[in-house]
Amino acid sequence: MSKFESSVKIIPFSQERVYDKISDLSNLESVKDKLPEDKVKDLKFDKDSLSFSVSPIGEIRLQVVERNPFDCVKFETTNSPLPFTLWVQLVPTTEEECKMRITIDVELNPFIQGMVKKPLMDGLEKMATMLSMIQY
Repeated sequence: MSKFESSVKIIPFSQERVYDKISDLSNLESVKDKLPEDKVKDLKFDKDSLSFSVSPIGEIRLQVVERNPFDCVKFETTNSPLPFTLWVQLVPTTEEECKMRITIDVELNPFIQGMVKKPLMDGLEKMATMLSMIQY
């Protein structure tokens, strides 16, 4: 397995507020318009799952598999060309601020890893940046 991590982002909201928002995927309605429409299409979600199409990869479906209140939300793919696990970790810094990092664990052979490492890291950073800019 290959593990990739985003940089740590500071979020100017409490750990509890951020966790409450990201642990219920139906809250994504508020960020739907911030996603690049040329990259992410057919976004559908409910409380526990999320699906979207990414060009040129195709459809990806994620399911929440673990919620560790206020600390972590873990997702696994139920449909993806490359199965992976993704988790969002939160750590409080003050009562009204927290740190966030996104980690992805994906099984890649060395040849594929060389081709997807940069786009994967770029996508992870963009996701972390977007999540750090939401009004929680």
